Amino acid sequence: MNRTPVVIAWTVAATCVALVLCAYVFVVAGFMPANADAKPGKIERWAAKRSLRVAIARETKTMHGPATSTDSVMTMGVRLYKANCAVCHGASDAKRSSVADGLYVEPPQFAKDDVTDDPIEMTYWKITHGIRFTGMPSYSKSLTDDQRWAIAAFLRHQDSLPPTALAAWKTMPSAADTASR
Repeated sequence: MNRTPVVIAWTVAATCVALVLCAYVFVVAGFMPANADAKPGKIERWAAKRSLRVAIARETKTMHGPATSTDSVMTMGVRLYKANCAVCHGASDAKRSSVADGLYVEPPQFAKDDVTDDPIEMTYWKITHGIRFTGMPSYSKSLTDDQRWAIAAFLRHQDSLPPTALAAWKTMPSAADTASR
């Protein structure tokens, strides 16, 4: 009788158990960094990015935002962005605030790292649900559906804003100045 398949099966099983045990010890012994200023490891970054992409793709597949490209909706989006987002994501000058400097993962500064090429549903999803382990909170309880869509519309059309919304964006005080007061 050939015992090679049985030996291989037991070796694979023992290896899996050993890996799980090592991972458990790594976490419970405090070797996994928990501080916000530590760069996460490659496996952690890969797992977080992969999970985020798949979750957003799955949950936005059937989502369709309302028609939100009017000047008044995007102006409201700029004002809501100023009140809720600018401290981390900056104003039109793209200067980082002290809050943004203290976050890891570094928040994008939307004046230079825009999301105009992202589907509006993706941006809405991120505003609504937040992003785990990044400092990006969920606004599902603090902003209405229409308010979250307005911010998403502003960010989606940031490179082609209508006049009133553009003026509101360009005159928004720098988040770097506001955060230091």
